[in-house]
Amino acid sequence: MSTREHLEPGPDHPITVTPTDGEVVVRVGDTVVARTTSALTLQEADYPSVQYVPLADVDPDALQPSDTRTWCPYKGEASYWSLTANGTDLADSVWGYPDASPAVGRIAGHVAFYPDRVSVTVG
Repeated sequence: MSTREHLEPGPDHPITVTPTDGEVVVRVGDTVVARTTSALTLQEADYPSVQYVPLADVDPDALQPSDTRTWCPYKGEASYWSLTANGTDLADSVWGYPDASPAVGRIAGHVAFYPDRVSVTVG
């Protein structure tokens, strides 16, 4: 049995989670699939920042759970959802960390969207 490596954010790999200023709107084409003023911005090392939207603020009719799981040693196990909107099925385009590692625990109950598959605006 293999064990998963757990790492803590630090100076060599910083991660911050902060409330997002303004409203975050996620669209597939012209269809709004999420809208919230309670998003969190996760900034990890030198990667682009990611908006995490409360799952409760995502249209439940647009989400279909996926069997896909991935592992991040800093954040934990990610679950995925496919997104259906505008007659388009976007497989595994939404992810979240239901049991996020303590260092990023605030993102539990939130999901993020691949920006190359949807439009995410902050304002």
